[in-house]
Amino acid sequence: MGLFDIFKKEQKEDLNKGLEKTKQSIFSRISKAIAGKSTVDDDFLDELENILISSDVGVDTTVKIIDRLNKRVSREKYFGSEELNTILKDEIVTLLSENNTPDYTEFSIPVNAKPYIMLIVGVNGVGKTTTIGKLAYQFKQAGKKVLLGAADTFRAAAVDQLTIWSERVDVPIIKQQMGADPAAVAFDTVNAAKSYDADVVLIDTAGRLHNKVNLMNELSKIKRVIQKVYPDAPHDVLLVLDASTGQNAFEQAKQFTAATDVTSIALTKLDGTAKGGVVIGIADQFKIPVKYIGVGEKMNQLQVFNKKEFVNALFN
Repeated sequence: MGLFDIFKKEQKEDLNKGLEKTKQSIFSRISKAIAGKSTVDDDFLDELENILISSDVGVDTTVKIIDRLNKRVSREKYFGSEELNTILKDEIVTLLSENNTPDYTEFSIPVNAKPYIMLIVGVNGVGKTTTIGKLAYQFKQAGKKVLLGAADTFRAAAVDQLTIWSERVDVPIIKQQMGADPAAVAFDTVNAAKSYDADVVLIDTAGRLHNKVNLMNELSKIKRVIQKVYPDAPHDVLLVLDASTGQNAFEQAKQFTAATDVTSIALTKLDGTAKGGVVIGIADQFKIPVKYIGVGEKMNQLQVFNKKEFVNALFN
């Protein structure tokens, strides 16, 4: 077995362990619900609906899954729980495929974007700073030169935490004193990216609970100053959400997608929750790619999201 194969095996093991609580919540309950049944009847569909909703798949997405399952078993002979799991997996993967959720395989960047500039957004406490640190680690492991920008200047702890991560991963950071203009930090960061010859620039932004107008104004200002240096940037606006908050993650996604052009999502802390179904619901409802998932505390336990591997792990 080569090094790459060992790495992929470890990733799958981390994914399986990270989803353990959600698997117990969904898979074991589905098995109990279908035990002894020879058909998918209304009672089972009602129970399945309760299971999916309680795992924070979301009502709208749950209704879609139930409808697809009902149509599928009405035209295909149903044999038992194993076949049902296969059908469920197929339909969830198909649902995510129809919503343009790609299958990421590695921490890569487009060849025509140098530096690749990412704005990281999200409220305090969701694991935003930790996600930035882990992204820096993964991109560096992939051979990229990484630069961090500490533009969350309203919280001294945010700058301090990002500085600790920069030292831990051994990548440079651009920062100013607490209370500085976030846009000024962003501007300094992208300017420094030129002299540093950075491949990837990760810019932290304020994690306060804004009203929509203030949030929109602040992020718009950051984008404008970045575009003075790199007109096609930012290349990615990554929204970080805490999967363990369930429906609150949906609400945060609504607020941020209404305030700015979010282009990708990272869902953290999947290893600490039975509400991992939120990944499916958010990918379906917001039509924004889920790009990264956090399945553990270690630096290498931030993974790129692959819908087939995720759903297989969920029903394994």
